[in-house]
Amino acid sequence: MVFQPTYFSPIVQFRQFINDSDPVFEVYDNYQKQTYRTRCTIYGANGKLSLNIPIKHTDGMHQLTRDTKIENAFPWQKNHFKSLENAYRSSPYFEFYEDDLRPLYETPVTYLLDFLFKTQDLSLEMLQMVVNYGKTTAYKKSYPSTTDYRFLANAKLKNNLPDLRYTQVFQDKHGFIPNLSILDLIFNEGPNAISLLQ
Repeated sequence: MVFQPTYFSPIVQFRQFINDSDPVFEVYDNYQKQTYRTRCTIYGANGKLSLNIPIKHTDGMHQLTRDTKIENAFPWQKNHFKSLENAYRSSPYFEFYEDDLRPLYETPVTYLLDFLFKTQDLSLEMLQMVVNYGKTTAYKKSYPSTTDYRFLANAKLKNNLPDLRYTQVFQDKHGFIPNLSILDLIFNEGPNAISLLQ
């Protein structure tokens, strides 16, 4: 199956990824706005909250995702970590994973793709899972529909894949919010997240 690398992947995408025997990430496509490449959705005290990575855009030119640079002119990493702390400090497992997560937001990063793979690898590490994945060597516009899951990176597109149900921190206030970042599942379910995903 072919996937787009995303920022702490949405649960539906992450679930498909870990249950595939030979997952591959697309790294030769053109960068697109309004996708989960630069957006991580979490459950804050006021409901759904998007954490967005700022990008350095080129002047009207298409750029490959692999060449896309992050705009570090303001402290987005510090702000994102603070938002995660505020949202999940009261969750059952945030403190358990906090020391693994913090360095990601304290180390400057230049390229978007490098950061996305760090979030992917850290998600697997927190879940104590090993998934050997590949990367594309060239861009293909289409694959058989049974193997092309790149559409799951589109933040605006609805998908028909089943949602995973579990208890969320602010569920009593705002109800269950499906398909948030894999971090939401990890902070709420801890080691039990693996059995829910499989």
